[in-house]
Amino acid sequence: MSGKVRYLNPSARVASRPPPLAPLQLLAGLEDDELNGLLDAIYEGPAERPAWDGALRLLKQRLDASHVALIVRSPSADRFGTMSHIGYEDDHAMESYTKHLFAFDPFVNLDEGEVVTPEELIGEAWLDNAIYRDYLKPLDVRYVIGADLRSAEGVECQVRVARPHAAPPFGDRERALLRFILPHLKRAIRQQVRVDSLESERSLFAGAVNRLALGVISLSASGALLDMNDEARRILAERDGIALGMNGGLITDSAQEKRELQRLIELAIRKAGGKGLPGVAEAMPITRPSGRSRLGVLIKALPPGSWPEHERSPAAVLYLRDPEASTPQTAQEIARRLLGLTRVETRLAMYLTDGHSLDETADLMNIRRNTARTHLRSIFSKTGVTRQTTLVRLMLKSVFTLG
Repeated sequence: MSGKVRYLNPSARVASRPPPLAPLQLLAGLEDDELNGLLDAIYEGPAERPAWDGALRLLKQRLDASHVALIVRSPSADRFGTMSHIGYEDDHAMESYTKHLFAFDPFVNLDEGEVVTPEELIGEAWLDNAIYRDYLKPLDVRYVIGADLRSAEGVECQVRVARPHAAPPFGDRERALLRFILPHLKRAIRQQVRVDSLESERSLFAGAVNRLALGVISLSASGALLDMNDEARRILAERDGIALGMNGGLITDSAQEKRELQRLIELAIRKAGGKGLPGVAEAMPITRPSGRSRLGVLIKALPPGSWPEHERSPAAVLYLRDPEASTPQTAQEIARRLLGLTRVETRLAMYLTDGHSLDETADLMNIRRNTARTHLRSIFSKTGVTRQTTLVRLMLKSVFTLG
């Protein structure tokens, strides 16, 4: 039996349900700090591992239950559910339910926000159902109440609370408490969906920036470093021109460049504080003692957010560019496929894009200059460009850099 549950006798459903409850009156026996603690745990639940562990433990205690489960994302033939639960531990039974038995459970697809029992849905037939007989009864589960939630984002959630055979059935107070927390749980889940979406976007953009070989460092209003990406860590770890100092700030090998870097950072932070025009960037080069090409540094003020500022609020961002950073192999392969070039032609085009002359590229590739010119003519023919500068512009604007 699966899908939307139908009542065996619509009139029997009305007769079997208790009269309308007065939740606040039924919850009067709980202290304010108990309810507040439960609500705090619900809103903090997404950050826990496992999720909502604290809230489920409190709910189990308040409902005098043997087991409480929260199932998010209903399982289907090709998608399993995510279950957080407190109570009996039977990993085999949990896996069997989430992967197989859920599809045959009649106690699903409940009317949203309605707290019900299996008997109210299908009557005494519940005790003959395979879910109770083969799954719940061996785990000493007799009484179950539950509710389903559905968010506007399409997330489905099931809350199930169980008691053993020796315990009394769930009463009005337990129903009232469960009904009381449901809108808060739904709101917490919706907030987590938004956070997950933003985190996915952040990871996507962070990955793209890393593949562009662009170092990014965020700075607070005090000039402290808040965060940096992998490319920035690589550049600073080389300690070639710029590095992290003992106090966690940025230092350069040149005293003059250090003063200029600090001046530009302070200028950007003042702009972020509203004392200038946010969005105007400042730039400077950083000399590398190794003799390699100078690093490019760009510092930009960030517009203030809508929330009050705090010590972890980013006020400015510093970009680091190493002109000699090697292009990832994946990017070279994508460029080869997009432009229809050979691997040798792709390497040559990449070196030109990095700012090397054709003669320098020939030396780097250990080929003759005439051979390099032959490859360049072939690249022109395949890409439809006729000038080296146009080829570089085409390469820089191509999507291969995101690979």
